[in-house]
Amino acid sequence: MAKILKIEDLLGRSAKRFLSEEQLAADPALLAESWERRFTADAQRTAEAIELYERLGYEVRAEPVRAEEAGTDCEDCSSLMAVEFKTIYTRKKAE
Repeated sequence: MAKILKIEDLLGRSAKRFLSEEQLAADPALLAESWERRFTADAQRTAEAIELYERLGYEVRAEPVRAEEAGTDCEDCSSLMAVEFKTIYTRKKAE
């Protein structure tokens, strides 16, 4: 017999899919240098983003994912994030 889920169970599971404010926070040192956090991406998307932002006239940095961004729910996930993903930062080129 199929198990019937309560709406509270479904909502609780969905809420865990979103990143926390801590995970979305930019690196304070980079912010101080006028860098803007864009997003976190895998290697292929990182290369595409770098090319796109450079064509648009931005300086681009692809930084390793910080521990705060990876979260603490899953140690394997955090390790994978640190190896396979980068956080993209941009800033306007100085003229």
